[in-house]
Amino acid sequence: MIAQVSAFDQLAPVYGELWSDTSIGRLQRDAFLRHVTPLFQEGQCVLDLGCGTGDDAVAFSDAGIRVTGIDSSAGMVRIARNRGIDARQMAIERVAQIGERFDGVISNFGAMNCVERLTDLREPLAKMIRPGGYMALCFLNRVCLWEISWHIARGHFRKSFRRWKGETRALGIRVFYPSARDVETSFRPEFKLVRRVGIGVCVPPSYVKGLSDEQLQRLAKWDCTIAAAPGWRALGDHQLLLFRKK
Repeated sequence: MIAQVSAFDQLAPVYGELWSDTSIGRLQRDAFLRHVTPLFQEGQCVLDLGCGTGDDAVAFSDAGIRVTGIDSSAGMVRIARNRGIDARQMAIERVAQIGERFDGVISNFGAMNCVERLTDLREPLAKMIRPGGYMALCFLNRVCLWEISWHIARGHFRKSFRRWKGETRALGIRVFYPSARDVETSFRPEFKLVRRVGIGVCVPPSYVKGLSDEQLQRLAKWDCTIAAAPGWRALGDHQLLLFRKK
């Protein structure tokens, strides 16, 4: 945990430059929000697991949805608070300590990939989310077609398949790549999986360089067409799993 917090604290000041404010980052976030924001109504309250610097929370707040965010990184939390977000420093694994009720839960762009035992979250989240509420979890995919192709083309074969074994290390952090079936099983029977969609199937990961904004916009349009299709949705940079609390 210390290594994880340290790594994200170092990333916090440049997170926007590296991801949120990039063309790729904005397009992938827009895709997430397009699928998730309509699940909630104005005035409802949502818990953001791994809120980072608060980008999703700001978007939800602009739509009249109240957000409480948690993140293990003090640096990320500090930036989110400066943006007016109710952000608290807390590891996702300790979510039960919040002791509040919510209309739904969101977690975006791989925060849940840092959680080793997803099954440990099932009971506390089931107690926190009201019946009929949604849980939107966006994981880094185990198989990313863009990543495989990009690194093979450059002779980086080890990087091409680093996700396939289900676990790797990045910046000293353990990162896990559960399959969609593993995630679904981890949250049964309290939560029912109602939809899966790829995020970044055609739009590439953020490290892919050399594409113009026009090309990226075209790829984003293709994502709108195929990202929810069986097969394709499992090949994106991320995969969004939408659950409903029974």
